[in-house]
Amino acid sequence: MAKDKIIGLIIMVVGVLLAIVYTLGSVVDLYLQSSIGGNNPDGFIIPIPGLIDLFDWRLFVVLPLWLIIILVSIIAIWIGWSMLTTPAPVPLEELEEELEAEEAEAEEE
Repeated sequence: MAKDKIIGLIIMVVGVLLAIVYTLGSVVDLYLQSSIGGNNPDGFIIPIPGLIDLFDWRLFVVLPLWLIIILVSIIAIWIGWSMLTTPAPVPLEELEEELEAEEAEAEEE
């Protein structure tokens, strides 16, 4: 496997891992804390399991950062996929030989 394809594979895997780890560490953790009632230390409102408090300050901090991280991860995955699937360029020597052959054919005609 060519060097650029290995780099593309590494970039793609890092993008996938970043998205998974950050999702588990932020959004899933926020959901679990709110369903348990961890975001309401005063206890004025009885938490309903499975619901997120829409006016919790952590939601306004975590979700925009999560969206930015996911966007960066998607771009990294796309760049890695492009590097992995793009064929290697033709060496310049072969292009020069083809051009010389075409010029020679054009002169003969």
